Amino acid sequence: MKQKVYLYRAFERFWHWSQALIIFFLALSGFEIHGSFSFLGYQSAVKYHNMAAYALVILIIFAIFWHLATGEWKQYVPTAKNIKAQINYYLLGIFKNAPHPTRKTVLSKLNPLQRLVYLGFKILIIPTMVLSGLLYMFYRYPQNGSIEGLNIESIKTIALFHTAGAFILVAFVIVHLYLITTGTTITSNLKAMVTGYEELEDTTKSQLESKNEVISAEVNNE
Repeated sequence: MKQKVYLYRAFERFWHWSQALIIFFLALSGFEIHGSFSFLGYQSAVKYHNMAAYALVILIIFAIFWHLATGEWKQYVPTAKNIKAQINYYLLGIFKNAPHPTRKTVLSKLNPLQRLVYLGFKILIIPTMVLSGLLYMFYRYPQNGSIEGLNIESIKTIALFHTAGAFILVAFVIVHLYLITTGTTITSNLKAMVTGYEELEDTTKSQLESKNEVISAEVNNE
C-alpha cells in the first residue's frame, strides 16, 4: 500500500530548479563563447555567463549551509549495500519491469548508485567548474590602473579543465533527465520535485506484514 509523503522541502525544490536553470544557461552561453553557435552575441554571452556563474556560487553557499543545518548532507553518504543490485536494475531489470531493489524514504531519498553519482557531482564536478571558471575570469584583471595576472603560464590548461567539466556536466544532466522518467510513472519523480510530495510504499505496514508472515510460518511449523 502506498501513502503520500512530503519528501522534498521548499528550499530543496527551490535549490534544485534554480541550479538546473543556471546550469542550462551556463551551458548555453558557454558553448556560444566557444563559438558553437551565435545567439546572444559574444560580448553579451561572456557578460551573462559571468553573472550566472556568480549566481551559482551564491546558490551553492546557501545550499551548503542548508544541508549542514538540516542534516540533509547525510543523504549523500555512500554505501556499498545493494549497489550491485542497483546497477543490475538500471542495466537489465528496469527493462523487464523488475521491482526496484531499494525503497525511497524520507531518511533515504537516494539509492546507493545515486548517492555515489550525486556525491561526485557535488565534490568533484561542481568544484572543478567553479574553480576553473574563477581562474578563467581572473586570469587577467584590472588592478590599480594596470592589468595584473595570476601566476599561471597559460590559460590553456584552465580552459581544458573547464570545457571537460562542462561536457561531463551536460552528460550528467542528460542522464538525470532520463532517470526522472524511471519512477512509478513517467512523471511521478517530476511531480514530486514540483509539489514536494511523492507516493511511497508504507514501510511500516510492509514490515508488519513481513513479521506476521514469519510468525505464521513458525506457528505452522510447530
